[in-house]
Amino acid sequence: MKRRARGVVASDRMDKTLTVTVEKIKRHRRYGKYVRRRSTFKAHDPHNDARAGDLVEIEETRPLSKTKSWRLVRILRRSTRLEAATQQEAPAGAEEELAQG
Repeated sequence: MKRRARGVVASDRMDKTLTVTVEKIKRHRRYGKYVRRRSTFKAHDPHNDARAGDLVEIEETRPLSKTKSWRLVRILRRSTRLEAATQQEAPAGAEEELAQG
């Protein structure tokens, strides 16, 4: 069985490659306090579907390059940051035109 992990896309700037941050919460052995641990993985995205901020599921695979040995299985939730940013930009330009005219 191949390992699977869920994480957030930190970067999608490379062609067909994602940087995915996976966060684990583990309990400290001695003190019992819960500690967050983060790991970053490079994952293969053949269709360049995922964007930064998306919640994705990745799966371990054979090494595809020097640093890339995971692949994108599916996108669980799309990021709303990009949509909100584009909606805010359009009205801002319209307000500037009204102020000048």
